[in-house]
Amino acid sequence: MNKWVVKLLSLIISVFVFSIEGNAQCAMCRATLENNVSNGDIGIAAGINFGILYLFAAPYTVIALIAFFWYKTSKRTPQNESKGSLAG
Repeated sequence: MNKWVVKLLSLIISVFVFSIEGNAQCAMCRATLENNVSNGDIGIAAGINFGILYLFAAPYTVIALIAFFWYKTSKRTPQNESKGSLAG
């Protein structure tokens, strides 16, 4: 593997391992969750937390897929150009 790939992977892993848990909810969501949890209904809280994680992960997944396909295409392009010059 290239050195920059190893550095990038180690950076991504360290961000996830050493991330600080935050309480970033709007006032309406927080009030609804506190009210439902105090009444014993944790289903809504679990659903909202899952939604927050889904919205957090979706853009990073798309960016990772674009980077992966870009990397594969860039690795394939020099091989095609060198094969074409040998055939001519």
